[in-house]
Amino acid sequence: MPTATSARRSAPSPAASPDETEWNLRVELAAVYRLVAHFKMTDLVFSHISLRLPGDEPRFLINPYGLLFEEITASNLVVVGLDGEPVSPDGHRVNPAGFVIHSAIHEARPDAHSVLHTHSRFGCAVAAQQGGLLPLNQMSMEFYGRTAHHDYEGVALNDDEKARLVADLGDRNAMILRNHGLLTVGESASRAFLRMFYLERACEIQIAAQSAGQNLVLPSHEIAEHTARQLNNEHPSGADDHDNSDNWDLAWAALQRLADRIAPDHRS
Repeated sequence: MPTATSARRSAPSPAASPDETEWNLRVELAAVYRLVAHFKMTDLVFSHISLRLPGDEPRFLINPYGLLFEEITASNLVVVGLDGEPVSPDGHRVNPAGFVIHSAIHEARPDAHSVLHTHSRFGCAVAAQQGGLLPLNQMSMEFYGRTAHHDYEGVALNDDEKARLVADLGDRNAMILRNHGLLTVGESASRAFLRMFYLERACEIQIAAQSAGQNLVLPSHEIAEHTARQLNNEHPSGADDHDNSDNWDLAWAALQRLADRIAPDHRS
C-alpha cells in the first residue's frame, strides 16, 4: 500500500498552454470516472466527481447529468461555476443539486482541487454504523483519527447545509457522510481517487470481517496512530523515515494504463 505524498502526479508542464492544461485535466478526470466505474463504486448517474480548473474565476469540470460513468470522456465533461450551472452552453445538462456538496468544499478549501463523492455499497454500509470506520487493517489505519463525519440532513439540496458540511470536514481529506456515503478530496483528481480507493477497500474489509461473526481484533491506539502517521508521511520533526512518495506516482501510472486498456475512449 503506498504512502501519501504531495501532488506531483498530474501537474501540467510550466510550458503548457491553457488549452493543453485543461485538456490534460479533462483526460485525468475522465480516467477517474472510468476507474470508479471499473471498481464498482457508482450509483447510476447520481453521484459526481469535480475538478477545479486553473484561473481567477472559479470553474470546475463535472459529469454531464444523465450519463453513466462508463460514458464519460474528456470532451463531454461540463464546465460549471460555483453555482453548478454551465459556464457556457454545450448541449449537456448538469445536476445543480448534486453540486451543493462539491461547491461548498471547493469554496471553503482552496487545496481541494478535486472532490469525489460515492454512494457505494460498502461505503454506505459503514456510513450506517455508529462506530464508523474501525482500524481493522492497514488500509483503514491510513484514515485513523483523520476521517471527518457529517450527519445526514436529507438530500443535499439546501445551501444552508454548506456551512455545517465544511465545518465538519475541517482540514481533513476524507469524510463519512452518515446514512449517505463517502467523500474524499485531493489536490488532483488522481489523489482524490487513490484516497477513495483505499477508503472504499477499508469499508469492504470491515463489512467482510463483521460478517464472519467472530470477535474483532483491534490494535491499540498507539499502533493505529503510528501506522496512520507512516501512511500519511507525517514524520516527527527530525525523523529520517524513508519517504515513499513516488509510490503514489507509480500507483497512478498503473491506473492510467488500466484506464487505457479498459476504456481507451475516455481520452476522446
